[in-house]
Amino acid sequence: MGANSSSLSELPENEYLKKLSGAEAISENDPFWNQLLSFSFTTPTNSAELKLLEEATISVCKSLVENNPRSGNLGALIKVFLSRTKELKISAECQNHLFIWQAHNALFIICCLLKVFISQMTEEELQLHFTYEERTPGLYGVECEDLIEELLCCLIQLIVEIPLLLPYTSRLVKTLLYNFIRQERSPPPGTHVFQQQTDGGGLLYGIASGVATGLWTVFTLGGVGSKPTPQQEQSSPLANQSLLLLLVLANLTDAPDSPNPYKQAIMSFKNTQDSTAFPSPSPHAFQINFNSLYTALCEQQKSDQATLLLYMLLHQNSNVRTYMLARTDMENLVLPILEILYHVEERNSHHVYMALIILLILTEDDGFNRSIHEVILKNITWYSERVLTEISLGSLLILVVIRTIQYNMTRTRDKYLHTNCLAALANMSAQFRSLHQYAAQRIISLFSLLSKKHNKVLEQATQSLRGSLSSDDSPLPDYAQDLNVIEEVIRMMLEIINSCLANSLHHNPNLVYALLYKRDLFEQFRTHPSFQDVMQNIDLVISFFSSRLEQAGAELSVERVLEIIKQGAVALPKDRLRKFPELKFKYVEEEQPEEFFIPYVWSLVYNSAVALYWNPHDIQLFTMDSG
Repeated sequence: MGANSSSLSELPENEYLKKLSGAEAISENDPFWNQLLSFSFTTPTNSAELKLLEEATISVCKSLVENNPRSGNLGALIKVFLSRTKELKISAECQNHLFIWQAHNALFIICCLLKVFISQMTEEELQLHFTYEERTPGLYGVECEDLIEELLCCLIQLIVEIPLLLPYTSRLVKTLLYNFIRQERSPPPGTHVFQQQTDGGGLLYGIASGVATGLWTVFTLGGVGSKPTPQQEQSSPLANQSLLLLLVLANLTDAPDSPNPYKQAIMSFKNTQDSTAFPSPSPHAFQINFNSLYTALCEQQKSDQATLLLYMLLHQNSNVRTYMLARTDMENLVLPILEILYHVEERNSHHVYMALIILLILTEDDGFNRSIHEVILKNITWYSERVLTEISLGSLLILVVIRTIQYNMTRTRDKYLHTNCLAALANMSAQFRSLHQYAAQRIISLFSLLSKKHNKVLEQATQSLRGSLSSDDSPLPDYAQDLNVIEEVIRMMLEIINSCLANSLHHNPNLVYALLYKRDLFEQFRTHPSFQDVMQNIDLVISFFSSRLEQAGAELSVERVLEIIKQGAVALPKDRLRKFPELKFKYVEEEQPEEFFIPYVWSLVYNSAVALYWNPHDIQLFTMDSG
């Protein structure tokens, strides 16, 4: 960098960088800063380029780390930047390109240097680099904190144009959300920022957009990154960085006496169409266009971070949840979530969890469970097991969740995943309506799979017990625990089938047909002590309809069987079916959710952030395969 730099190879010998990293203290008013900041070096636009830049400036950074506690040049550079940002708005209005250009360059250098400092030293060591100057003993810590805080406040101001006061967190959250909503396909931060004065946003917007990466790196005390996917490269860098920053801020740990203000802002914002007053006092309250937010969320679900944002809003903001559940086009949101689950093999486990929990939250609402069976879909091209020319959203949801369960049984064997899948099905079961014949078949096929697994584990347990009678040399496998788990899942499936029969038998002839076709599966569970109660209704339905089919004669067509079932559903007295408590499951976060969410968020930063690079060997918060 510096006035004469144009390539990476020249940077280690650049006279201005050498002076900055040297032992000589440079005054804030020294003409040197104008020379240093007048470089035309093209700033990196992706993590690979940033990695090359870091490698080229190793010697400069090493020298600055050694000399800065005595020279104080890092602090001086930050003060130069702060002094210039106070006049940025005036400079933009006057089209002072040179002033804005130098302010941008100053921020870029600060970002690069702070990132190196943070990666190589402790927090206490870092503070020493802000404390150089002859001061009254005992005051240096306060001034150090003031300089850091002023830098953070300044960066916030550049984004949201508010006074330099940290309590205005709602404005920052609102701006970051709107950056995500707009998805502006602008050039990556730092490229051609100052040639866009005719694009409508003005120079101030250009510098604010260019500052997004700098804000991200500095405000979160460092950043990590890797080469973005093609899909990420086509998206808006500003929207992506804004969303990642929002997720990091929202997942900062709450202090006992001071809740996370960013999380509070996310929990409380309202729709711009909502005229009701905010509860008083409401320091974090703001309004945003829910229709625009909903549209952006529907369009961006291919990315983990957009799915995580959707989860946070549904789980934490009752205004957003109520609005979304009232939409008449819920298929626009649900279909992308189902597609995530359908391609479970290609997704990381965290993304699958988030998608599944979103479904669980949605199925807590009876209105949602009814309405999804009224939405008819045509030609779901991404569903490849079978051609679905016409199917309800509800039946498709059932198919995808059952497929996820079956995948989990054969691959990951994650009890948590099983539990949430079954909970979503259970929440829906009382409102099953007009189930597609394939959805009905898959429900019974899943039960068949569970039944076979139960018999296999039972046989293994029996053989193991016989072997233990003749030999006590080796420890017994814990087949009792395996049996207990599989029986819990079988009972849940029986409860789901029972709930549908008890509440909406006459609406689901295809399920009754599938039940009768595989009636032999249920014989072994009729007298089983763990299932006797829940088997009563299922047994009654099988007996009742089997009798009517026998009376109708042999060699019946599928159409005739369905007709008999529909007639029988009307004839069966409802009071003969035993009433059970309604199946209702509610999603509740774990006691320490930060143990899951903080590493997850930072793994998203590592894998998805634009133009941020961090040495993978230095990562300790999450494993490299967690993204």
